[in-house]
Amino acid sequence: MIHPLSDVQSTDIGVDTSIWQFVVVLKKAKIGSNTNICSHCFIENDVVIGNNVTIKNGVQVWDGITLEDNVFIGPNVTFTNDRFPKSRASEYHCEKTVVKKNAVIGANATILPGITIGEGAFVAAGSVVTKNVEAYSMVLGNPAKFVKNVEKK
Repeated sequence: MIHPLSDVQSTDIGVDTSIWQFVVVLKKAKIGSNTNICSHCFIENDVVIGNNVTIKNGVQVWDGITLEDNVFIGPNVTFTNDRFPKSRASEYHCEKTVVKKNAVIGANATILPGITIGEGAFVAAGSVVTKNVEAYSMVLGNPAKFVKNVEKK
């Protein structure tokens, strides 16, 4: 289902994926099956989104970001892809960010560029992630710090 009030330019979208109103998906983005992209999201070109992913309202997924299968991205999560952005910069350096399968990122978390969030990890709401997050661990705060291990599913 692609809502008529969205602007979806990519044709590389899996079956049973829902894209809601006021979402923009650029031409080269790859989106898996049974994924739900809620309203007011932006998906750039060099993006891979796996199967069974949920992206809640107000999220921008910039070039260089991969969301593996079964990932949950809470509302207004902020991804970044350039550590030293400048207006109209000729030397743009896009860093790759990977969110591994079954990971959860809570509402309003900020993910700095070049980060890997491990399989099954949990980033608490409002956290600022400045370094890699180990698999099956929960991080919290600014900067995000290890809190506890989370159960494998």
